[in-house]
Amino acid sequence: MEDLLRREPGCGSVRATGHTGGGCISQGRSYDTDRGRVFVKVNSKAEARRMFEGEMASLTAILKTNTVRVPKPIKVLDASGGGSVLVMEHVDMKHLNSHAAKLGAQLADLHLENKKHGEMLLKEAGTVGRGGGKEEWPFVDRFGFDVVTCCGYLPQVNDWQEDWVVFFARQRIQPQMDMVEESGDREALQLWSALQLKISDLFRDLEITPALLHGDLWGGNVAEDASGPVIFDPASFFGHSEYELAIASMFGGFSNSFYSAYHGKIPRAPGFEKRLQLYQLFHYLNHWNHFGSGYRGSCLNIMRNLVK
Repeated sequence: MEDLLRREPGCGSVRATGHTGGGCISQGRSYDTDRGRVFVKVNSKAEARRMFEGEMASLTAILKTNTVRVPKPIKVLDASGGGSVLVMEHVDMKHLNSHAAKLGAQLADLHLENKKHGEMLLKEAGTVGRGGGKEEWPFVDRFGFDVVTCCGYLPQVNDWQEDWVVFFARQRIQPQMDMVEESGDREALQLWSALQLKISDLFRDLEITPALLHGDLWGGNVAEDASGPVIFDPASFFGHSEYELAIASMFGGFSNSFYSAYHGKIPRAPGFEKRLQLYQLFHYLNHWNHFGSGYRGSCLNIMRNLVK
């Protein structure tokens, strides 16, 4: 790895530190270089480059909003032994504790950034002598993302759609159900067929502005350093802000102060609880397809509750 870092990013000196990290998908290690300390994620799978390029695009998009801190991405490289690596800024992180409320407020700012940007552009367009030029950062009025991102190691279809319900049903739940279908689970498929007829009802009279999402914001993907909260390992796209809170509430890791600060800026809309179940369905299906049928019961229970 030292030779790769010298060759590709062009670091003069490279030395491994004692900092390591990783999860069930990739492993990582920090290196001291003449350009500063970097963190390198490594994955040996053939599709790792696609996964890391999606993560790099996600980090770049969040970084651009200047709302919540993420490690600055540097480069995706092909590993010498196969697979790929993602080189990024090293952040000296610890468990999220004192900055939970700040994270809630900053996450809301991230979700509101595109909406506020659109309102600003609209206001400028109506001001004499302003507007008319090409925007470096245009308002995003559709749901999706420019590149494929991966939630875990499974790719997400991010083709742009005008309608959020269409995007979520076709490009989040349906690909997961296609994998379930391969296992021959008839009950799951029957419940999904029934649920598809009811999804639109959960969004009646709801206006959704596309929001840039982290996409996989569970407790293991948040932390803090001396300056405040940090989020990492994103699987970003422009979607419904409520979607972000689904996996956050599934596996713990977020305090009441986090939610109070978040909803102080983005209040719960009518029907929030049922939509949260719908969004959790994606993550339980994703876990089923990653880790096995231990998550099947949670998937079926959610679908049963929503089709009543």
